[in-house]
Amino acid sequence: MVQRLDYLKETPSQTAGPYVHIGLTPNRLGNPGIYPNDLGQSPIRDGAAGERIVLTGRVIDGADMILRDALFETWQADAAGIYPANDPRGAADPNVTGWARVAADFDTGIWRLETIKPGRVPFPDGRLMAPHIAVWLVARGINLGLQTRIYFDDEEEANEACPVLARIEHRARVATLLAKKVTPGEYTFDFKLQGENETVFFDM
Repeated sequence: MVQRLDYLKETPSQTAGPYVHIGLTPNRLGNPGIYPNDLGQSPIRDGAAGERIVLTGRVIDGADMILRDALFETWQADAAGIYPANDPRGAADPNVTGWARVAADFDTGIWRLETIKPGRVPFPDGRLMAPHIAVWLVARGINLGLQTRIYFDDEEEANEACPVLARIEHRARVATLLAKKVTPGEYTFDFKLQGENETVFFDM
């Protein structure tokens, strides 16, 4: 028997905002008292080994508007390419948690992440992925969080050999995943949600 298509109505979309900051970054929103400090303020602690870097950027929608209330979470390896949660030998840097929660500035829309540049992580077949930071991004109008990565434009050799980047068929789009080096230790990266130069997002 064929189901009547007018029997069940579509459930309203549940996007990530505008209440996402109340639950995830209440202190940043000016609503203290839930946590002493917002969780995920930094992926590193004092004493973390590796090159200290700062990334800044924006989240831009298909109409070229800057989303000032965007939020994303990051996950990365330490400078030796070891994830803290995947370390059976206990060799991971104890001062690298690997996880951060980043909110854009409510006035300018610019986000900022201070961390260390991650090392090359082994792929299951033994090849090495290029240094990267994994990202899960949410904002108003996004029904499911978007998954992507931030690579670095000064890691040409590693990027060329990366098995994940090699799977991007349209090679010109690899550039949408590369943070641009501005000065030593400083990079800039914009997430483009739609349209020209749309960031590559992964189905994960």
